[in-house]
Amino acid sequence: MSDLPRARRLGRTRTKAPSRVGTGRVPGAWAQLAVVLRTPARTTEPLFARAPRPWQRMLPYVVAALFVLSLLPVTITVLTNDYQAGGGWSGAFGVAQTVPLLLAVTRPVAAWALVLAADTLGAVQLLGADVAGHAWPWTPMAVVGYLVLMACLGLRESVRTLVGVWLVTGAVGVVLHFFQPPGAADTAALLFVLAGVVLALTGALRGLGDAQQRIAEQESISEAERSRRTLLEERARIARELHDVVAHHMSVITVQADSAPYRLPGMAEPVREEFEAIAASARESLGEMRRLLTVLRGDGGDGGGVGERAPQPGIGRLQQLVETTVRAGQPVDLSLAAEAAEAAGAAPPAVDLSAYRIVQEALANVVRHAPGAATRVSVTVDADEVLVLVVNGPARDAPVALESSGTGHGLVGMRERVRLTGGTLDTGPLPDGGFRVAARLPLDAGPGAGTTPANEDAR
Repeated sequence: MSDLPRARRLGRTRTKAPSRVGTGRVPGAWAQLAVVLRTPARTTEPLFARAPRPWQRMLPYVVAALFVLSLLPVTITVLTNDYQAGGGWSGAFGVAQTVPLLLAVTRPVAAWALVLAADTLGAVQLLGADVAGHAWPWTPMAVVGYLVLMACLGLRESVRTLVGVWLVTGAVGVVLHFFQPPGAADTAALLFVLAGVVLALTGALRGLGDAQQRIAEQESISEAERSRRTLLEERARIARELHDVVAHHMSVITVQADSAPYRLPGMAEPVREEFEAIAASARESLGEMRRLLTVLRGDGGDGGGVGERAPQPGIGRLQQLVETTVRAGQPVDLSLAAEAAEAAGAAPPAVDLSAYRIVQEALANVVRHAPGAATRVSVTVDADEVLVLVVNGPARDAPVALESSGTGHGLVGMRERVRLTGGTLDTGPLPDGGFRVAARLPLDAGPGAGTTPANEDAR
């Protein structure tokens, strides 16, 4: 029980940070690059702008520069030597057809318009050259540069834009086909097909990335909503349980106020009227509580069940809870002195109920996540507080399906119950693979017990 002193020293509620299940590291830089490819940048960002490493963010610029440096001299040489175009025209068209590839990293639509215009003017210029046996209207270098441009477009633009680019490419090729010189190898259909394939592949890649991003955003929203719903459900459950406790006291007040004139004969009329007012106020309060409980119970599916009408458990029933857990196959050792059980009977009902529920949830979590693990439960009651400690070792068996012995909200419910009584909670893993739950519940809660600071709710 060496953890009990530590539980006494707790000054604030602490809980274990959520584990990152299913978010394993991406193995290798190329796998990370594949992730970046599946989540293309937005239209206002360069390609790979969200890559995790600087060299990955620079990669599109490097690739575009390499294509420009390789295609530019080859284009000028081929146009000059093979197509017998003038040196000036060859240089001008070589620059116009290749340099805009650098712009494709950030503005692919503008780069496509410049390249398509340059390729079209180049094809028109070659009408007066000797193109027999050569590719026309698109030279091999123009085809390679155009496909690189299609890849940039596919990773950045919408499907409507990609379809429009593809159709314009085909339309320009069809128009130029009517002016095809004799003996030239027509490359309009080739570029149309290859451009469609590249656009389809890169567009599908972009669509996959967008879908994954939407799924991730929806999962984040769903997780936040699920956490909030769990918190609200647990608070409603606690309110229902406290209703039974408070209703008992209000019923006692009503009975005492109603029976006072009979138990104390000779009571003055003003005193009798005062007791009648007290009884009326108590009955009205009970009615308001019942109406509030009807709202908290929601659909009423479990509002009339035996469990809702049964007396609320406390520390005195921990032995029965532990015996039930042991019969289910979970080894549990309970440390609860007879004096502690008797002292707990005088504890505030909220503290008595909270201590029981914390042990119940802790044991339910052990059954879920560490079946067969040796578990120690210790409850100590002194003049000032109730200390609850549940420690389990590593799991001996494989986890089983969720059971329903607890309220179903685990650490969330524990935290809310501890906050209700003004106590503290400490949960966390142990070095040997086990887990510890330590709660301190003061018997005399101060004025601020049960309040929820704004920063606590925000956290």
